[in-house]
Order: sequence, then C-alpha cells, then structure tokens
Amino acid sequence: MEQSQQNGKRPGTKAVSKKAKSYLRPQKPVSKVEEAAANMVPGASHLSSNFLSHSIIAEKTDKAEWQMTAVEKMNMVREGLSKRDLESLKSKTNLDYDKLSTLLATTRATLINKKGTEHFSAALSERILSIADIYSYGYEVFEDETKFNEWVFRPNRALGGKQPFELLDNQFGREEVKNLIGRIDYGVYA
Repeated sequence: MEQSQQNGKRPGTKAVSKKAKSYLRPQKPVSKVEEAAANMVPGASHLSSNFLSHSIIAEKTDKAEWQMTAVEKMNMVREGLSKRDLESLKSKTNLDYDKLSTLLATTRATLINKKGTEHFSAALSERILSIADIYSYGYEVFEDETKFNEWVFRPNRALGGKQPFELLDNQFGREEVKNLIGRIDYGVYA
C-alpha cells in the first residue's frame, strides 16, 4: 500500500500543517454577507434570492423599491411622494432630518414643514425614492437592517475610503453605492 493510503489520505494529496489550516479557515464563524461586506469573499453565491422583500415606502407598493420597474418608479414620482412616505423612510433607515436633508439636497425645514398627505415636488420625490431604492436593496442583501445601517457609515476601500453615506447625495454616488451593494450581493470583491 502507498504511504498516503496508509495514513488515511487520498493518494496525491499533500499534508497541510496546523498553522496553514488556521489561515485557510476563519477563526470564528462569519456569515457570507459579513465577509463580503468586509471585502473578503470573491465568488460567493447570490445571497438574497430567498428572502422577503424589504419595502421602505410601504403605503405605495407591496414590492421593495429595488424590485420595481422603471415605469412603476416614474409613476410614483409623477404622483409625488408624501410626508408619510418620507416618515416611513426616516424611521426604517434611522436617518434624522439633518442627514435626510443632506442626502436629498434640500433644507431641513422643507422636510419638516410638509404635512402628512402633502406631496413633495417631482424632483424631491425622485431623490426620496432613489434613497429608498438603495436602502431596500441593501436590507435585502445584508439580510439585516441594522448591519446595513452600520455599513452605510463605515469607510469602504471600494469607495476610496469614503463612507457610502457620503456618496448618496447625488445620482452618480447613489449609482456607485448601489453597484457596490450588487457586488457584495454576488460575492465580488467590493
């Protein structure tokens, strides 16, 4: 019998030292999302396919915003989003009026002074929906609202060391953050 078969190993395999094995496996269990979010896992499988949708603006639709078609989003923007929609976004994302006014490129007073069913302008409604879109996708991918809310405020190498939140105040930054979430979702280096 060959030496490797006598040791209970498959023929042609090399022995791996205990030290090398410690580098091959994590020291503590870590979820795929946590690994991907920490920019560590290439080639992980699609992570969010079996989870419920996370709708941010619940009154408008039963779909998560990131799953809506462009036509559905355009119709919502044309109707205008209400103060209630903004309040739903505010409560689900744990963003205060100061942070929201920064993201939405408007004054804090504009956000506060609207009443429950009053609608925002089409331009402001579009920005509100865009933020809801990113957060609903992030919640889906991270499978945990708290983890995603924390991730948004952590510096990220894929964004040049900036926090994702810092880029959410304009269309191009929102696209970049959504693309990054997509790369995390598919396990591509982020």
